[in-house]
Amino acid sequence: MEPPMEPSGGEQEPGAVRLLDLPWEDVLLPHVLNRVPLCQLLRLQRVSRAFRALVQLHLAGLRRFDAAQVGLQIPRAALARLLRDAEGLQELALAPCHEWLSDEDLVPVLARNPQLRSVALGGCGQLSRRALGALAEGCPRLQRLSLAHCDWVDGLALRGLADRCPALEELDLTACRQLKDEAIVYLAQRRGAGLRSLSLAVNANVGDAAVQELARNCPELQHLDLTGCLRVGSDGVRTLAEYCPALRSLRVRHCHHVAESSLSRLRKRGVDIDVEPPLHQALVLLQDMAGFAPFVNLQV
Repeated sequence: MEPPMEPSGGEQEPGAVRLLDLPWEDVLLPHVLNRVPLCQLLRLQRVSRAFRALVQLHLAGLRRFDAAQVGLQIPRAALARLLRDAEGLQELALAPCHEWLSDEDLVPVLARNPQLRSVALGGCGQLSRRALGALAEGCPRLQRLSLAHCDWVDGLALRGLADRCPALEELDLTACRQLKDEAIVYLAQRRGAGLRSLSLAVNANVGDAAVQELARNCPELQHLDLTGCLRVGSDGVRTLAEYCPALRSLRVRHCHHVAESSLSRLRKRGVDIDVEPPLHQALVLLQDMAGFAPFVNLQV
């Protein structure tokens, strides 16, 4: 694409080359604008009509958009302008828009970007089942999805996601408190074979039935976060140890019904667990109380 002509505003030395004289698609877009932070590009487009056209061309070809690069808060109109021409996005993160992002804002973006593979909507509480349905229906390559703290996510919404996202590998359902065992069981049965990372943290409705079904259907599961899942107990953890050979990390803090006996098998395999063994906890407590590290013969 040839850069549009624009008055230089002054005399130009013979032989001098302005930035905009360089080839846009061969030089400026891949080698210059790709290295400039998004917030700086937004300032750059205010310089002139030519720079605005250059930045818009860059935005149209974005593969990754993270609203956090623009700022902690981004107005609705600004987001619409930034993404109006984007049709090749593979990664989309919209957490800074959580206070106002609605289905009407998100669904058109999803419709224009069917090749999305990673979407982060953590905390976006104004969305609904409609947005998740559009994502599941229109983005068949989706691999990573964060719905953390989205209270509107219920069992029906999760079923639609499980039915239509065959490539799903990583799913964050932290604090999606409407979800119960039945929804997680359905997810495990439909998409368990490909799941590698799953967070069900801070959900008191999730119990051993869901964890055991995940274990039996997710042989490639590497990371599982059950923090604060008060109904999860030792039976679920034992099933994980039996059926999940790829497990690398397990989060069970505040799972008061999980005993050390069920965790010991995973510890021996080198699984990273976020709670210390009871003996280690006792030694740390004793050290805090006594002010020194006591010698303990662990072979006794």
